[in-house]
Amino acid sequence: MNTPVTAPAGLMHTLGAQAKAASALMAKASAARKSAALTELARLLRASTQALQTENAKDIERAVAAGLAAPMVDRLRLTPKVIDTVALGCEQLAAMPDIIGEISGMKQQPSGIRVGQMRVPIGVFGMIFESRPNVTIEAASLSIKSGNACILRGGSEAIDSNKALAALVQQALHTAGLPAQAVQLVENTDRELVSQLIAMPQFVDVVIPRGGKGLIERITRDAKVPVIKHLDGNCHTYVDDPCDLDMAVKVTDNAKTNKYSPCNASESLLVARGVAAAFLPRIGAVFAAKGVEMRCCPQALEILQSKEALAHIQAAQAAINSEASLQLAAAQEHDYFEEYLAPIISVKVVAGVDEAIAHINHYSSHHTDAIITNHHGHAQAFLREVDSGSVMVNASTRFADGFEYGLGAEIGISTDKFHARGPVGLEGLTSLKYVVLGQGEVRN
Repeated sequence: MNTPVTAPAGLMHTLGAQAKAASALMAKASAARKSAALTELARLLRASTQALQTENAKDIERAVAAGLAAPMVDRLRLTPKVIDTVALGCEQLAAMPDIIGEISGMKQQPSGIRVGQMRVPIGVFGMIFESRPNVTIEAASLSIKSGNACILRGGSEAIDSNKALAALVQQALHTAGLPAQAVQLVENTDRELVSQLIAMPQFVDVVIPRGGKGLIERITRDAKVPVIKHLDGNCHTYVDDPCDLDMAVKVTDNAKTNKYSPCNASESLLVARGVAAAFLPRIGAVFAAKGVEMRCCPQALEILQSKEALAHIQAAQAAINSEASLQLAAAQEHDYFEEYLAPIISVKVVAGVDEAIAHINHYSSHHTDAIITNHHGHAQAFLREVDSGSVMVNASTRFADGFEYGLGAEIGISTDKFHARGPVGLEGLTSLKYVVLGQGEVRN
């Protein structure tokens, strides 16, 4: 008996076959045509802001009614600023050079042949993501620019937003003379479809999960195609001795409180013993005013509960007419591993840069970690030895983002070491193949 196309296997087989056919056309599409699709998509996004927000409001209403946590609801929002940001990303990608077909490293060999490498699209990638509907545009725009086709499966909590966005993508592709099936959204929210998507090596070349730890562990375990995964975002800010304390307060504040829900928000604060007594009361005052709970090691607790620290914090609160109180708790072992996505941060006093590096490499998710320092040697050691996708000096971890890195957009932030690491942009969705140029040479 034939399986109806509405069944999971039939539906995904259809989407996979369409994506495979579209990928062949995308691989040979001209740079001008791909840029035209991206420019048109940016225009459509801006022109459709009100309509997109109407669809987004349906998702928000359902999420609130279902009791979804506030940071998760925040991830769902398609504000005018979010829409304009993804539109800017499309335009930035459109203006970037087309790297597909570039040949690099061409070298003459003793035999007479010349050998180099050409950058080519991966083919078809499957993207499985939760919450943020703007990921639909980021994935689609990068897929178009890199000459790939993609199958997108967003979370059920953002289904109306994702449908509206995917329709704009297909409209832009059609207008530019490219196959609309180059970007397809799985509109059925049946979870069985994910199992089908990750088990179609005949159609899908790589799968990229972007979401909670449970999702990523499941995809990594069950996939029959390669996976580019993004695990937890347990990011660290380390305040070194010596450092500019004003800078340290400003950067740490931004890294934690600019937004609590992103994976690049700092969840752990390490402070060198030499500056802890001066720094912790100052950042404590900031966190008290903003309602951030500090889960501290014994030494950090001792400093923050001292008369001097409490007096400083009270004075700072009085200066801004704030009645918020300092929220302190003793850190447990699991706190140092935690991705809170909430106004909570673990705090530990360390001897210096070596202990900070060892702590980060043990507890972090290898996403993004930053040092605030005036010491060049410490900065260089931190850059060399911290084993993470992004390592920063005197900058907020919130910069770990494809748009901020000038990639135009990102498909995710990989905590893998192969094939892509850190924010995955255009190059992360391509591969290299060897090319050989000869003039009739034969091997002896």
